[in-house]
Amino acid sequence: MLNCSLIINRLTPTSQTLLITHKPHLLPPNQSTVRSMSSSIQHQQQVQSVSEFLTLIPYNPPSWASKLNPIPSKKFNLGTFPTPVHRWNLPNLPKDCERDDLSGMQLSGNKVRKLEFLLADAVAQGADCIITIGGIQSNHCRATAVAAKYLNLDCFLILRTSKLLVDEDPGLTGNLLVERLVGAHIDLVSKEEYSRIGSLTLTNLLKEKLIKEGRKPYVIPVGGSNSLGTWGYIEAIREIEHQSGNGTIKKSFDDIISACGSGGTVAGLAIASWLSELKAKVTAFCVCDDPDYFYDYVQGLLDGLEAGVKSRDIVKIENAKGRGYAMSTAEELKFVKEIAETTGVILDPVYSGKAAYGMMKDMAQHPTKWEGRKILFIHTGGLLGLYDKNDEMASLVGKWRRMELNESIPRVDGTGKMF
Repeated sequence: MLNCSLIINRLTPTSQTLLITHKPHLLPPNQSTVRSMSSSIQHQQQVQSVSEFLTLIPYNPPSWASKLNPIPSKKFNLGTFPTPVHRWNLPNLPKDCERDDLSGMQLSGNKVRKLEFLLADAVAQGADCIITIGGIQSNHCRATAVAAKYLNLDCFLILRTSKLLVDEDPGLTGNLLVERLVGAHIDLVSKEEYSRIGSLTLTNLLKEKLIKEGRKPYVIPVGGSNSLGTWGYIEAIREIEHQSGNGTIKKSFDDIISACGSGGTVAGLAIASWLSELKAKVTAFCVCDDPDYFYDYVQGLLDGLEAGVKSRDIVKIENAKGRGYAMSTAEELKFVKEIAETTGVILDPVYSGKAAYGMMKDMAQHPTKWEGRKILFIHTGGLLGLYDKNDEMASLVGKWRRMELNESIPRVDGTGKMF
């Protein structure tokens, strides 16, 4: 059994990281500022051009990604980018965390980056509705439902649940509440049906049904993880590279660590880090299936971009699924609680929580492998998934008590009477 407190407190100080401060450019540029930003003028121009929310803009890839094919022609501005890199207070462990959980309100998380490209393609194809598929608490499905509504598109979700619950109202917990508030159409399938039929066939069945009804559906795969969606995290590497080059930090990172649930985020991080000057080693902790499955899946995404590189040469994939997808051990949930209590950063139990748990377990077991490395952890969001773990988390949270009062305490009004 892994003792989370021991991991946090007993590791030797081997992993050295840099502090990144997220500072908006509000002051007039001076000569030194101009020099420090000269290497990222192209990125600055693009950031300025996407300043308006929901704008559909022409897309210009980083120069180092210009030989990938196909290159998307347009993207939507759906997220709040660049996301900041924060220091989280983990003694003797990686200090820097890319906060993609802060990429937007309802859209928070890594899926927003993919949707910027996928929904631009949907609109270009004249779609009037979006179909996607995932687990009952899918962050991707929630983000897609909100983004579709932003763009005045209907959204149809196929959600996987247990055979005991497939004929019941799914409720309003976590991501489901947001999906149903924005009017997403929900079809439930059992895990057994999902396994037997497959996500591609399920989405195609719904697509054919909607076409017969006169609709124009656009299908987004599980997690938004196809070659087009991969561009979202190619852009993320350009963003990190820009933060490194404009003086926000002095040096780049040796390692980038992320969760892996459908493969698209990891594929984008890996190919972009490999092509760019960043050259950070990408390590992914998979939260479902197994590393061999994801090496093959990521390879397919890379081949779809004509990248000309083997997935095993540019990313290391470790297993961190534990009991299984979206199933948590007591140790994993305790770890999420301890991280929140220690740092104020809330990890989700399905993706970033398992990835960080796997990362710290690996650092505890193999400290020399990480010695002296500058590490950036990607927080991929998923806060709403915690609400599905209420019962399991109850014993871990702080106690409450009735405040002791007596009748002799005099009344003194503050701001508002609140009744």
